[in-house]
Amino acid sequence: MTDSEQSHLIISGAVDPQPLIDDAQDEADGSAEMELRRVSVPVQNHGSRLDKALADLVPEFSRSYLQQLIEAGCVQVKGVKATKPSLKVKAGDELTIELRPTPQSQAFKPEAIALDIVFQDPYLMVINKPAGLVVHPAPGNWSGTLLNGLLAHDPQASLLPRAGIVHRLDKDTSGLMVVARQRQTMDQLVSMIAARTVSREYIALAHGMWLGAKTRQVEAAIGRDPRNRLRMAVVDLEKNAGKTALTVVTLLQSGERQALVKCKLHTGRTHQIRVHLAFLGHPLVSDELYGGAAAGGLDRQALHACRLAFEHPVTGAMMEFRSQPPADLKTAIESFGLRYNEKL
Repeated sequence: MTDSEQSHLIISGAVDPQPLIDDAQDEADGSAEMELRRVSVPVQNHGSRLDKALADLVPEFSRSYLQQLIEAGCVQVKGVKATKPSLKVKAGDELTIELRPTPQSQAFKPEAIALDIVFQDPYLMVINKPAGLVVHPAPGNWSGTLLNGLLAHDPQASLLPRAGIVHRLDKDTSGLMVVARQRQTMDQLVSMIAARTVSREYIALAHGMWLGAKTRQVEAAIGRDPRNRLRMAVVDLEKNAGKTALTVVTLLQSGERQALVKCKLHTGRTHQIRVHLAFLGHPLVSDELYGGAAAGGLDRQALHACRLAFEHPVTGAMMEFRSQPPADLKTAIESFGLRYNEKL
């Protein structure tokens, strides 16, 4: 049975319920050919900061790069040079930008990549992402990403910031993602995720026998690890920068050395489940970045987005999608004498 056949769509009654952060920070190549781009500020960007409006209108360039252009005097608003990224723009303002190719901008090209599309209508798609697929181009992965595949699959995607991607899964996390196909739908989905009305649940295979309460609510802020900038960590907001984060973890089954758990996100911080489980003393199997050891034949962290539920932003229908764990994770679970029940 294929992953598509294992993923189920249910349209029914009521169900339970980041914005995206671009990590790429690029600089212009001074020797590259310059392009003069003219755009008009749409109604939805009325009152936005200049750098935010440009990031939406010229999505193939990072916001940090566009800020550099503004500060360097390479952006004009209604024919007048602007040097402050915080300048507020109005609907109808004509913007002129001097652009030079960067690795990020060159990465925004269509590529024929097979997509496991669970659901699609004129407004949105739900995709079952395989482990190993990078969601958005970034240093080290300028091609072969989900974004490249979306640009090839859907011509409308080129008109949307980040090709309609409204939230991410880590490269080595598999499972369900929702992607917008229209700008209004994208704005609504971003707002819904921020308002925590999109339900995102994961199954995770963690190290250690589970002791204590079956369900644990982990409310611990997450920020950049002050001792290792390549990791995230639970931080004290009085001492370190970070954001509040909430994950509800429920035990599904425990063995003597591993535990199978379900994790429900109430916020969407970078590496949130991985950090919170490590904080509990139960790092993910094969998640070496956060203290997990390779086991069960897995060569990636044991995390899968198994359930996605939300109210359709246009039709109002309540939608629920489920995805079975892929073969590698299923084999690992069974190798420890555990069993996943999709109805849990």
